[in-house]
Amino acid sequence: MTSVKEQEAIRKLLVFLQEWDSAHKVARRRILDNFIKSNDGKTEPELELEFSQGASLFLARLTAWLRMTYTYSTCLNKLLKSIGIFLSAASGRRYLIEFLEIGGVLILLEILGLNHLKEEDKRESVKLLQLVADAGRKYKELICESYGVQALAKFLATSSSAEAQEDVQVLLDSLGRGNPKYQNQVYKGLVAVLACASPRAQQLALQTLRVMQ
Repeated sequence: MTSVKEQEAIRKLLVFLQEWDSAHKVARRRILDNFIKSNDGKTEPELELEFSQGASLFLARLTAWLRMTYTYSTCLNKLLKSIGIFLSAASGRRYLIEFLEIGGVLILLEILGLNHLKEEDKRESVKLLQLVADAGRKYKELICESYGVQALAKFLATSSSAEAQEDVQVLLDSLGRGNPKYQNQVYKGLVAVLACASPRAQQLALQTLRVMQ
């Protein structure tokens, strides 16, 4: 039997979820702002405590909204940052799996190829892909199987943001390590970048190729 304190915590969670479900874009942006400020850097147990063991219910809502709006959302940056809090949470592997089950990697890669989206949104997408890659070899393989190397190499070659390009370089370097099945694919992707018009992208690709060799 649940205690009065537990019942109150569950009630607060349900009120919060109902507020999200009924909120319009401006209100959701405010909810995301508050979530980011209050929960950045928290571990899985801390997030579960915050959400009365129902953090996955909020993550499911975030991922559903991402799937519906990533091609045009004006809240995309905050939405990706919020999902990143779950994916980066210590001991939060189940959040990662829940994100991957809805096709999270494919969405993040598709964001990189949408010309009308902001560079800062694409950079946030790269950061989430890095969190996926950091989870281990099979997750690196998942990114590569999803044509991730091609998408990342193209973004490196065409991005106008030096910071985003550096983030992509780190991710491609990561995909080329401890990932023997796709190491050659990463190598070829970096070689292809050498023919692009961006001197900065060429330099970063060359640096990574030297390390790989």
